[in-house]
Formats: sequence, C-alpha cells, structure tokens
Amino acid sequence: MKRKNIIPTDKERIMREQDFIVSKTDLTGRIIYGNEIFIEFSGYEEEELLGSQHNIVRHPDMPRVVFKLLWDYLSEDKEIFAFVKNMSKEGSFYWVFTHVAPIIDKNKNKIGYTSVRRMPNPKAIPIVSDVYKSMLEAERQAGAKDGIAASSKILGKLLEDKGVTYEELINVLQAL
Repeated sequence: MKRKNIIPTDKERIMREQDFIVSKTDLTGRIIYGNEIFIEFSGYEEEELLGSQHNIVRHPDMPRVVFKLLWDYLSEDKEIFAFVKNMSKEGSFYWVFTHVAPIIDKNKNKIGYTSVRRMPNPKAIPIVSDVYKSMLEAERQAGAKDGIAASSKILGKLLEDKGVTYEELINVLQAL
C-alpha cells in the first residue's frame, strides 16, 4: 500500500505503560506482522499494513539519519534502540522507544527484522525532540544529497561533547 498524503497534526497519542507495539518485516522492511497495539496506534487496518513498507508510519519530523543508523546496525546483524516519532493514518503522532533486531532462522540466516516498541520515558522526549529538530534542520539546509551527512555531524558532535556512545546516550535518556 502506498501512503497517502497525510497531513501531520498536533494531536499526540501517548502509549500506555503496559503496551508493547510489535511488528515484523521481511529483509526489505515490508511488514509481515503487526500486533493489535500496532494496528491501534497506526490507525491502519491490518490489511493495509501487511505488505506495506514499515515507513508507512514514519513522521516527517524524523531525521533521515536515524533510519540510516538503524539500517547500518541491522546490516551488521546488530540490534538497536532508538526514540522514534511515528505518525498515525489520520495524522496524529506517538513517540516510542524501539528495539529493532534481526530475525535469524535455524540455519543462522537473517530472514527479517522484529521491532518491539514501548512507551518512552516522557522526560527524554523534549531532549530527543530538540536534537531531532536540529538534525532535521541540518538535513533540510544541506539538501537531499548531503543531508544525512550534515545530520550525522550533529549527532556525532553531541556524542563527542557528552563523551558517550550512541548506545550509552539512548540508555541514559530512557533511564532519566
């Protein structure tokens, strides 16, 4: 399914503490499974989600470099945690703290990816949102060709200034 022109709204949906959004994709990011909570928060029917690219819920406020980082980790068969702002079918948004990992079959072949999302620490969202705004602005100013590199520099400088790795930063923010 192709994503229609959805206009983002200021309406925020907050995940419940006990909720876990679960989805699985094939190796190209096409959705092959979504649990009831994923269907609820996305606003799509299951039939609309299955077979669609997972970026069907990508919010335009998300810097592209976050997804490049995600795919870089996954291409090395590593798991990754991230804060992600998603967009529902009707334009509302919801923040998640996501864990994405490769799915490995019994023959040790990577066959897809699983993503488990939960409620992010509310204290982390203003911090993450400010960083993402800076990164997104750098992407816009640099243009499509150089945007990811420009955004990556901002993230790299933040990590250097804080003296932490990406993983350490994400874990500290979620533990605030």
